[in-house]
Amino acid sequence: MSKPAAQTVTITLDGTDRSATLPVIPGTLGPSVIDIRRLYQDLGMFTYDPGYGATAACESTITYIDGDQGILLHRGYPIEQLAEQCTFLEVAHLLLYGELPTKAQYEAFARTITRHTMIHEQLRRFFDGFRRDAHPMAVLTGVVGAMSAFYPDSSDVNDPHQREISAHRLIAKLPTIAAWAYKYSVGQPFMYPRNDLGYAENFLYMLNAVPTEPYVVNPVLARAMDRILILHADHEQNASTSTVRLAGSTGANPFACVAAGIATLWGPAHGGANEAVLKMLAEIGSVDRIPDFIAKVKDKNSNVRLMGFGHRVYKNYDPRAKIMARTCHEVLADLGIEHEPLLEIAMELERIALSDEYFISRKLYPNVDFYSGIILKAMGLPTSMFTALFAVARTVGWISQWKEMIEDPSQRIGRPRQVYTGAGQRDVVPLSERG
Repeated sequence: MSKPAAQTVTITLDGTDRSATLPVIPGTLGPSVIDIRRLYQDLGMFTYDPGYGATAACESTITYIDGDQGILLHRGYPIEQLAEQCTFLEVAHLLLYGELPTKAQYEAFARTITRHTMIHEQLRRFFDGFRRDAHPMAVLTGVVGAMSAFYPDSSDVNDPHQREISAHRLIAKLPTIAAWAYKYSVGQPFMYPRNDLGYAENFLYMLNAVPTEPYVVNPVLARAMDRILILHADHEQNASTSTVRLAGSTGANPFACVAAGIATLWGPAHGGANEAVLKMLAEIGSVDRIPDFIAKVKDKNSNVRLMGFGHRVYKNYDPRAKIMARTCHEVLADLGIEHEPLLEIAMELERIALSDEYFISRKLYPNVDFYSGIILKAMGLPTSMFTALFAVARTVGWISQWKEMIEDPSQRIGRPRQVYTGAGQRDVVPLSERG
């Protein structure tokens, strides 16, 4: 819970003697917030904040972001340390339970997740109802939403034991569902998960293996995938996480809440940015065409946008982008891709953007999406799978945030207010008299 209010803010309505004294709530890190819950009661007014860019809708102990300094912490740990020193399942345990696991806790947690990776065999048939060209995110949304019909024994949100089981099931089964969505789209047989493989290894196996020949998971690619999952695991109260919390505030089961998060993530302004980066690099085509592209970006009359730079929260270098850039070089080197045109264009774009006053003054630094698309493309994944992979990673963040929201006694059903700007009250004229 937050610290007790140490300060207050008084708001006075001009021309009246009406005022409201509101408590200031400090957090552990970052700016304090003004508790406006009494504002309507005292002044008869609400606040107006489109997009909720200046509104805290909840208290959370999970993730902290300082966009000005380029800092991302999970439960107090810097993302750089977690990505370099931990596995995805260690980070999942951290997000879910608040602490990095001991060796014994890690082994028990990994064993539990591994034992939940298969999905109900009747749910397997659910895939046959989709068109072959269905987008993987459409399949994910549908199948995850249907999980509550197959796992009703873990849908009671008021039962802590059922909440934990549903969390384990979602974290374990999303890679299987995502991999099968991909296999279905390309007409290949589904590959069942293997209990002898780690989380990222198993995901790569289900994506790439076929029954007719053995498949050995490349350890460099497995580590890169693990790191990608860590970098996308949680990112505070973004659109999809807020959606999961809002859906959860109604008492909806966790499978429905995560399906709502997946649907929100599908939006190109949220989860589809790395696909947009690849499209931009392909349109540029070569390094020598970059100056012309930059000129168009700077032209106010042009609709050309620089994708993969800038962030709603970060006004500094996205700390995840540095790790992703290094991972990109490791993957391409291991695969023997010495001259990847898209990477060469990306590196030159980054160099120009970090030295050009136009971009520096606007704080347009590379974000995590700038390099992730290149890595996934090198791994052989189609662009349609990029957001699905994002959903696999973010599921642990969604379910951790959902669990925290459910266990917070101060949380109420979400109900944003509005400023009504429509017609005033009027009377209905009978149809025969309306001319």
